[in-house]
Amino acid sequence: MNPALNSLTDDELVVLAQQRDEPAFEELMRRNSSASFRLALSMLRDRQEAEDEVQNSFLSAWQHLGQFQRGSKFSTWLTRILLNQCLMRLRKVRRATFVFLDEPVRDDGPARLELPDKRVTPEAKLQNEELAEVMQREIRRLPPLLRSVLVMRDVNERSTVEVAEALGISTAAVKSRLSRARSELRRRISSVGYAT
Repeated sequence: MNPALNSLTDDELVVLAQQRDEPAFEELMRRNSSASFRLALSMLRDRQEAEDEVQNSFLSAWQHLGQFQRGSKFSTWLTRILLNQCLMRLRKVRRATFVFLDEPVRDDGPARLELPDKRVTPEAKLQNEELAEVMQREIRRLPPLLRSVLVMRDVNERSTVEVAEALGISTAAVKSRLSRARSELRRRISSVGYAT
C-alpha cells in the first residue's frame, strides 16, 4: 500500500488513473475489492466465479476508464460494470431467472444479516443464529435482479440513489424491486416456520 496514494480521495485517484497511473488504479481497486467480491458472490453463488468476474470488471474498468465521467462516484460506475459482468455470466449458463443453491453457508460468504439479540439467553442466541442462516439461504434463492437490489440496499447499505445509478434504473424501480424482494424474503422465511 502506497501511503501517498492512500491519503488521496477516490476522485484524485481517478484523475491519476485516467492518465494511466497504474498504482493509482490499483489503490482504487483495493478500496473497492471487498464490496465488489461480496456483491459478485451474492449474484453468482460461487467463489471462483465471483473472483473471476471481479477481476474481469477491474480489467474492463481499466480499459474503459477514459469513458468514466467524474461527475458520478467511481464506486457506482465500477458496481455497474460488475453487475453487468455477473448478469452476462448468469445468462451464459441459462440461470438468469432463478438461482437455487442448496449448499451450506460458507464462513467466507457474503455479509451475514445480524439480528439484534435483546435477550441474552442461549435459546435466543441459537434461534437468532438459525434465523440468520435461513435468511442468508433464502436471499440466495431470490431471482438475481431482486437479490442484487436487496444486497446492495440492505446488506451493503447503499442509498437508493446509489443503487439506482449502479443498476441504471430509476429510484422508483429500485424501491419497487426492493419491496418485492423484501416481500418475497418474508414469504420464504415464513414458509419455513419463522415469523417475520
